[in-house]
Amino acid sequence: MTAFSSWGTGRRAAAALGAVSLGLVTLSACEKPTPLATVTAGKDTVTAEAACYDDGKVLGDLASTDKKAQAGFTKCLTTEPKKTITVHPGEKLRLGVEPDVAEDGWIALSNSSPITNMSKQTYQVVPNADQLFVNQQTRSLADSTVVSVVASKGGKYTGVWNVKLKRAES
Repeated sequence: MTAFSSWGTGRRAAAALGAVSLGLVTLSACEKPTPLATVTAGKDTVTAEAACYDDGKVLGDLASTDKKAQAGFTKCLTTEPKKTITVHPGEKLRLGVEPDVAEDGWIALSNSSPITNMSKQTYQVVPNADQLFVNQQTRSLADSTVVSVVASKGGKYTGVWNVKLKRAES
């Protein structure tokens, strides 16, 4: 009877060891998630994953005259946003990044123009989001626009997050 009992215990121990090993293999195969950017308008919030990000490594130079570096940055800015948020007339737009991103600095752009100052804070506010929908050339209101959060380290970009803003009907 004891032989049968120790055989069952050994089998359970082997199964437990196998489960632990499988769990460790599964965990080691996981990639570290990218930091997120958060955009809030009114009571609605969206959280976006990066369009371009490589664990905080420099992806390109914002002031570069190198055509390849400019093309890479432009590609990041023009990546189609996966998240959309509706903005009502007169609403504030609140932008947030994770502390690791804020540590080196970040700025928000709309149509490649700055809408915030470079900051090392995790949170910035655009007091009136209506201005983001104005086409400066035609002075007309667009139905949507894209806000890009750009992480920077010493003038070189390290990440870009894009969120589409949709203008609510008045």
